[in-house]
Amino acid sequence: MIAIKVENLSKKYIISHQKRERYTALRDVLARKAKEIFSSRKSPQITTEDFYALKDVSFEVQCGDRIGIIGRNGAGKSTLLKILSRITEPTKGRVTLNGRVASLLEVGTGFHPELTGRENIFLNGAILGMSKAEIKRKFDEIVAFAETEKFLDTPVKYYSSGMYVRLAFAVAAHLEPEILVVDEVLAVGDAQFQKKCMNKMGSVAQEGRTVLFVSHNIGAIRKLCNKAVLLKNGKLQAQGEVSEVVNRYICDIENTGMETDFAAIIARLPHEPAFKFTGIEVEKHDAGPGMRFIYTKDINIALKYEVMEAKSKLFVVLEILDSEGNVLVESFHNPRDLNPVPKGAYVSRAVLPGGFLLPRVYEVRIYAGIFGERDFFRPPVSFVMETVHDGAADMVYDTRPLQGRFVLPVKWDNVKL
Repeated sequence: MIAIKVENLSKKYIISHQKRERYTALRDVLARKAKEIFSSRKSPQITTEDFYALKDVSFEVQCGDRIGIIGRNGAGKSTLLKILSRITEPTKGRVTLNGRVASLLEVGTGFHPELTGRENIFLNGAILGMSKAEIKRKFDEIVAFAETEKFLDTPVKYYSSGMYVRLAFAVAAHLEPEILVVDEVLAVGDAQFQKKCMNKMGSVAQEGRTVLFVSHNIGAIRKLCNKAVLLKNGKLQAQGEVSEVVNRYICDIENTGMETDFAAIIARLPHEPAFKFTGIEVEKHDAGPGMRFIYTKDINIALKYEVMEAKSKLFVVLEILDSEGNVLVESFHNPRDLNPVPKGAYVSRAVLPGGFLLPRVYEVRIYAGIFGERDFFRPPVSFVMETVHDGAADMVYDTRPLQGRFVLPVKWDNVKL
């Protein structure tokens, strides 16, 4: 039975562009506005263009499927989920949904900030079409899963982002929707809760319900989903078995320049009063465009940041993940140093030793936090890099490449007997 049918779906936005002038005095602005009042012509300095977040996307989802929706930033993943959740109306095309849809797209979606956690549980259940008796039957399970018993009668506007997500996911997953839609928002929660959510989504699918899951964590997509959809620039690139679609996505990353605008990434980070990144610099190798590095050479990464509040147990961490989302390396800038970090500007330099990471595609994640209290940026600063060989340096016996992920300096002692 078909749970979701998407036919020729498109979403168009109209983008305005205003020509910038070098210098404009107040008198110039007033004079121009006065002319516009008495003129029927539009200002020639403003132009518009059509931007398609989605363009002619079509696919079907069977009941009980666990669909991973993948693609680079700006591919149209979140727009697709908003249309499926009936938050955004499509410009063209048709979507057929068989069953109730519960969605978790952004922190606080579907919650009224002035209502308590208890009241929001009943509100969400009513929106899903459930009776009060049905909600009461699931109430204890929801509260236990979210681990928010202590704050159940507190208005949710006072909740942290992690508490918001815990309660929102618990409500969405336990009120028995036929279709569960989850965006990358789970990255806000801690690792233990993320694992709990993944297990719950797996059990939801085993009950015959449908799950749509957007994530940049390819390992999570592989483990949870049986099928996947790949979007690129608003268009459907591939659909089918999860392994085939993920492999195509990884190949697409490998064949892209992988240029990274760190200033733009930092500008999108949420505000944190105690700490902020001010710059990230990666020393490039002559190994092609983008984040490509010769694997036998050191990779130098400089992290610039400012500490606005003196804090103990402050840390900056760098993680390296493989293409399946497994953490291979986790390195802290000041291991075992629990002393307060004074206010001021800092730079921490990390050197990834050459000859350690075999030629592969990796994801690098960078974030900061306070031990035992909180992480500052979730999801973290993230970029993709590729290590490449310099000739036959990673080959043994002419044609056979080295296996595994790392090259360890194993010492051999060969003696003829």
